[in-house]
Amino acid sequence: MKIKLISGWSNPGGSTTHHINLTNLLNDNGHDCTFYGPHKYHLDKCKSGIIKHAIIDPEDIVITHFLKLPENFKVKKHVLSCHETNLFPLKDMDLSRYHSIHYVSEWQRQWHGVEHPYKVIPAMIDKVEWKDPNNKTAGVVGSIDAHKRTHMSIERALQDGYSAVKLFGVVTDPVYYSNNVEKYVSSGEAKLMGFMDKMEMYNQVCKVYSSSKRECLPLIQGECLYANIPFEGLECNMRSESDYEFDDSKILSMWEDLLSE
Repeated sequence: MKIKLISGWSNPGGSTTHHINLTNLLNDNGHDCTFYGPHKYHLDKCKSGIIKHAIIDPEDIVITHFLKLPENFKVKKHVLSCHETNLFPLKDMDLSRYHSIHYVSEWQRQWHGVEHPYKVIPAMIDKVEWKDPNNKTAGVVGSIDAHKRTHMSIERALQDGYSAVKLFGVVTDPVYYSNNVEKYVSSGEAKLMGFMDKMEMYNQVCKVYSSSKRECLPLIQGECLYANIPFEGLECNMRSESDYEFDDSKILSMWEDLLSE
């Protein structure tokens, strides 16, 4: 069987990391999977292509994410992979075209509250090794925007006594950055680091902060749990340790079950 994973987002982010890892996991275990997206970030990280080049055969199994395909779209199986809450509300959609919905956590499924066949499969977690640098530096990982509330993480870290805060991500909301974050960068209390290798990133900080308004299953928390990195989230954006699965073979088995149902 050929699996086509088609997403409306393929720039850096939690869903893109998940789709890259899933594509590699499936291909490494004998399943022909290609990840198509509109951006170029994913192209050198897995079997992939640009979304406009995707050719869909009626016998394909298709996983779509963060986009709505035409109503006359016909394939062997169509799974909607959902990584969002209010950014992609399922209550506003006609779900009859989907064989099933993939959620990343039970909390997320309950938030959407729709009646449709589904399976909860957590995202794969990048396994990193961490050594505490003991440098009184905190890290904030993710896009710099109003939803992530980067300024709140900076303020919490400074209040906890950290002398510097490194921001690992890019500015996706310039107005928010100018109004809320730039003053900390200008003062030297925070530093823009951009994206980098995760091992290199985590080994620069003693603790990671997150103040996002909402997260379905934050990969950053999972990575910190696996590597025993101190993580300071908020009740609204943290999930329980039991929501994560660190055994990739179990995740593979769950996806194989979903795609064969």
